[in-house]
Amino acid sequence: MRSIIYDVAVSLDGYIAGPDDDIGGFVMEGQHAHDYFARLQSYSTVIMGRHTYEFGYKYGLKAGQRPYPHMDHFIYSAGIELGDGEGLTVVRNDFADHVRKLKSSDGGDIYLCGGGRFAGLLLEEGLIDRLILKVNPFIFGQGTPLFDTDRKVIGLKRIDQKQYDSGVTLLIYDF
Repeated sequence: MRSIIYDVAVSLDGYIAGPDDDIGGFVMEGQHAHDYFARLQSYSTVIMGRHTYEFGYKYGLKAGQRPYPHMDHFIYSAGIELGDGEGLTVVRNDFADHVRKLKSSDGGDIYLCGGGRFAGLLLEEGLIDRLILKVNPFIFGQGTPLFDTDRKVIGLKRIDQKQYDSGVTLLIYDF
């Protein structure tokens, strides 16, 4: 069975973006960034919701393009208009069922990119296997939460941690 790994930068107060999709507080350079880009090479598939995919438009991504060329892409949205392309599939309904089937298919680990509502849905369904947090030393106060869900308590097991000179702390948890 393939693992779903939610590998994400987060503020100290649990936001993956601030108001208006602001990511300006995140430390973008340093060894933690190099380690993240190295981890990206280990994923064979990426899954994300519409908001995360369209966020890439601000940085030059074109509709239908794959932001991670070496990965198969699944975009979960009832309303996005991309069309299916080579290595890019839009999933329009039954998101959790599709993710279960994807997990049971052949292939490497699955990168859960972005978060908020889609990550909250996968959390509620018990579909995330590992959480890799790059905790950045600042507070947004509001924005897009790590998990947008009503679920209150979920126990995790910390399996690793690392402090970087940049002030970023890497925390790795298994569910």
